[in-house]
Amino acid sequence: MSRLSEVRRAVRRHTLAADGVLAVGLFAMALAAPKVSGGYGVGPLDEPAIAVGALTAGALVLRRRWPRAVLAFTTAGTALYLAIGGGKSPLLFVSMAAVYTVVLGCSRRAGVAVTCATAAILAAAGVAFGGRSLLDNVILTVIAETALAAVAGEVVRGKRSNVAAIRERAHRAERTREEEAARRVMEERLRIARELHDVLAHHIALINVQAGVAAHVMETEPVQAREALAHIRRAGRSALDELRTTVGLLRQPDTRPPDAGWAPEPMPGLDRLPQLIAALTATGLTIEQQVEGEPRELPATVDLAGYRIVQEALTNVRKHAPGAGAVVRLTYLPSELRVRVTDTGTNAPPRADGTGHGLLGMRERALSLGGSFSADAEPGGGFRVTAALPSPAVASPLTLDPA
Repeated sequence: MSRLSEVRRAVRRHTLAADGVLAVGLFAMALAAPKVSGGYGVGPLDEPAIAVGALTAGALVLRRRWPRAVLAFTTAGTALYLAIGGGKSPLLFVSMAAVYTVVLGCSRRAGVAVTCATAAILAAAGVAFGGRSLLDNVILTVIAETALAAVAGEVVRGKRSNVAAIRERAHRAERTREEEAARRVMEERLRIARELHDVLAHHIALINVQAGVAAHVMETEPVQAREALAHIRRAGRSALDELRTTVGLLRQPDTRPPDAGWAPEPMPGLDRLPQLIAALTATGLTIEQQVEGEPRELPATVDLAGYRIVQEALTNVRKHAPGAGAVVRLTYLPSELRVRVTDTGTNAPPRADGTGHGLLGMRERALSLGGSFSADAEPGGGFRVTAALPSPAVASPLTLDPA
């Protein structure tokens, strides 16, 4: 099988040489057939037949480059051979090779038309000019050989089409896998960027504010300066803890069991809102927290998204509306959690269609959970951030009526 594959590859690389060998082989067989046929109807070739046979067989050298032209030439040559009284001979295979080549490269309908036309021309030439009847063995042989060549060409063409289709599907599947891998890499990069931004932006903003306070009162009010430095130290420690937790989660394989060595601390959730509000209140921001509905345990993704949205919204209030008050409202509905952060400042942060990474990250968090997000200026001044996070309530089996 390997040698056959090597021969096929060599033929594809040197088509002219291969077709030249085919032409010479058929012509040599035509010359040798009368001597080796043993009297089975193959007579010797006269000089006109040899000349016609040489020209007709020689045209096969160009059958791959100009298949239709070669078919027309070989059909005319074979018809002339039959018209001058030519009988059974390997020269009849020349038109078969030309028909096979044309059928191999055209549609089925065109192949049928070419085959019928070729067979009709050869049969008509043999009957009209060769003095043979339509049922003569030579005429029937010519028709059968032409049809056989067409069938062989159609079979090979269908096989090649199937192989090409399989290869195309394989290439398309490979491209799809590569595109999917690239998409997942991009989504993971965005997720990491969003998580790191949410972890660091809040704490760095607090550190920046407290550092400004410490620098301002360092000489006049050392006690307040020490308190500001203590806030900086706590904010830095919190940032390092959350960063360590985030990096640990990102580096941990999804398939790693939770008891296999190191396990990261849980990500923050809405239960840590009091600490967050206390840290921001220490910077001078007035925050009011409101809860509507019955608080319940939320999925970890919803709990983290709600906390991060509140954290980023309050950080934006502190950065863009200093001195303003803020209201954090959590509404627990049967099918979702609604988070709304409203400030009373006059210097509103960038709108949702701006270029800020904070608003973009909040929107991505909400949409990734199948929720919605909006950020708009309040009519009387200030800014409002609203997120709806799907979180269907699950009934506890302990509350079911056994009856």
